[in-house]
This record gives sequence, C-alpha cells and structure tokens, in this order.
Amino acid sequence: MSKSKKIILAISLVAVVALLWWSFSSKEEESKVEFVTAKVVLGEIGNSVTATGTIEPVTEVEVGTQVSGIIDHIYVDYNSVVKKGQLIAEMDKITLESELLSARAQYSGNKAEYEYQQKLYDRNTVLHEKELISETDYEQSVYNYQRSKSAYEQSSAALAKAERNLSYATITSPIDGVVTSRSVEEGQTVASGFSTPTLFTIAADLTKMQVVADVDEADIANVAEGNYVVFTVDAYPNDEFIGIVKQVRLGSTIGETTTTTSNTVVTYEVVISAENPELKLKPRLTANASIYTLFKGNVITVPAMALYFTPNPEVAKGYTIVDCQAPQKVWTLKDKTFTAIPVEIGLSDGIRTEIISGLAEGDEIVTDMNFIEKTMPQMGASQERSPFMPQHPGSKKK
Repeated sequence: MSKSKKIILAISLVAVVALLWWSFSSKEEESKVEFVTAKVVLGEIGNSVTATGTIEPVTEVEVGTQVSGIIDHIYVDYNSVVKKGQLIAEMDKITLESELLSARAQYSGNKAEYEYQQKLYDRNTVLHEKELISETDYEQSVYNYQRSKSAYEQSSAALAKAERNLSYATITSPIDGVVTSRSVEEGQTVASGFSTPTLFTIAADLTKMQVVADVDEADIANVAEGNYVVFTVDAYPNDEFIGIVKQVRLGSTIGETTTTTSNTVVTYEVVISAENPELKLKPRLTANASIYTLFKGNVITVPAMALYFTPNPEVAKGYTIVDCQAPQKVWTLKDKTFTAIPVEIGLSDGIRTEIISGLAEGDEIVTDMNFIEKTMPQMGASQERSPFMPQHPGSKKK
C-alpha cells in the first residue's frame, strides 16, 4: 500500500471515529436538574368544609291582611324604602264601614235595654226583700236582666271587632326596611281564609345579610358557632365575602341523591351572618361557602409539598447532601449543598402547612425538582422531563 493511501485511510478512520463520538455524545449531551425553591411566608391556614346556601335578609317580614276586600290604593313598589308605621296600602272601606255602623247601632240598642233591665232588676230586688212582689215577678226580672246583659256584652265585642276590621283596611309597615316583594295590584280582591294572604315582603337593613347553608351530616360535627366563613356568589365570581357562623340548627333535612340508587342525603342548616355595606348581596342569591372549622392567621407557612421532598443522590449528582434524623424536615439548598432542617408542623390544609418551629419568615426551602433533558442539537430545542418518566433509548440521566 502506498504512503498516500495509508494517509487517506488514517484520515478516514479518524473521521469515522469522530463521527461516532459526536453522534453518541450528542445523544448523551449533558442533562440539567433544576430544583424549585420557595420562601417561607406568614399567612393564613385552616381546615374547611364546603356548603351551598341561599342569601337571605336577617329580618324579613311578610305583610298581609286579616280581612277580605278590594285593594283600593298601593303607595309603595319594589325596592321602596319604608319606615315603621308608614302607610303602604289601603283596602276598600265601604263594606267595613257599613259593618261598623250596624255594629254600633246594635250596641246602642242592647246598651239601652241592658240599662233599663238593670234598673228594673234593682227596684224589684228591693221590693222582693220586702215581700211586696211575688216570687214569679222577681224571677222574671232576674231573667230579663241577665239576657239583656249578655246581649249588651255580645254587641260590645262585635263593635270592637268591626272597629278592628276597619283598621285592618289601612295597611302599614311593621318595620323599617325595603320592600323586596309585592304580590298585589290596585283593584285586586284578596280573601282572608285559613291563612293570611301575603301582600308585601319587607326586609330590614340589607347591609346585614345571612347565608342559610346546608352542611352534610358527615361534616356537621366540626361546625360550631363562631367559625370563620369565606363564600362566593355567581353574580360576583371574583369577589370573596366574609362571614361568621351564627347558628347551627338542630333540625335536619333529608333529600334524595341524584344517583340511580335510593340513597338519601341528610343535611343540617347553618346560619352565617355577613356584612353587606355595598349591597352586593341580594336576597335569594346562591352562595358557595367554605366554613373553616380550624383557622389560624399570621402563622409561618410553607408549601405542603416541601415536606415530601427528599434529594435523590442519583439525580442530584455533584451536590452534597447533609441529612438529619427527624420525623419532619425540609431542605435548603446553598452552594450546591442540600441541608435538612428539622421542623415541627401544625395545621395543614393540603396546600400549605403551618411551621411551628424550625424556620423563620423569609427562609428559602426546596419544594420540588424539574429534570431538563436537552434533545439532539439539530432539533434546536430542550425538553423538560420528570426524572421518574421512562427515558428514550440511549438517553442517560445525569
């Protein structure tokens, strides 16, 4: 073989080796592990149960009438602000006034008869004591007196009833508040039967509202008066409203589930008081509430996932790991050194956990890691991968 051919063969072998090296080295190009850190912060934390309820005024009165008749005048409408004793409607009074005149006439006649029979009875009593009249005449006077007295008392009661019925025709507001409902129109006939017909509904002070929420029987044992509540309404999806549990009612409600089985759901009503200074909360809105059965504010918290992180020596190559023996610990990362910090934990809501001791506000801890694997150079992109996912053939974790 000539010298020139030997040189060409040597160059070819070097080129092949270089190509093979580049191919394998590009596939096994260095991968990168990124560790996610978070600051220790002061915050609020708690355990909660969820419930759905309805917004209601704290005080709401249904105004009706106890007499039948025609609505003659209406002086208020929806959203009218009313004062206690204010005239809000009147019924036709002609029939009621006629009944009152008849009752007065009957009362006057019975009163006159009663007074006459009383005088006659008093005189016959004196004569009877002196044995100047017969026993029969005396008994007749007693009988007439008692009948007249009974008729007089009956007519007196009928007169009082007629006067009261006439007063019912003038309908006034029983409280200071706002008219939230009007069920009648002028000229409409209302009939009082076994139940009083509702004409208006008046709510007092809409700046103070309440949520009547249904809590499942599995959660009700943890709910108590004074619990902190956060709730939302669909009308204002970006707003959160604050409330306090005011009452846990003992009466339960049994409802059917929506499944194909015949299971029943038992719920208990929980009353939640809430301030409404901007009048955003309107009666009968649906509220989705989180009732905090345990709540702490201004406590040191960390992401709950930080307590489950442990550096893997196989993944964290090139890092120093300083561990400790503790039931609960978190990890810090500084100058490529992982250091375990023993901590005492408190309340947890599954997202954040209270740290009672071991950390201070502002400390930085490791919460997770991301495995960044670079693809072939000719693809010109990098890809984030989990270190626990299956690798492509020829790839290697660093």
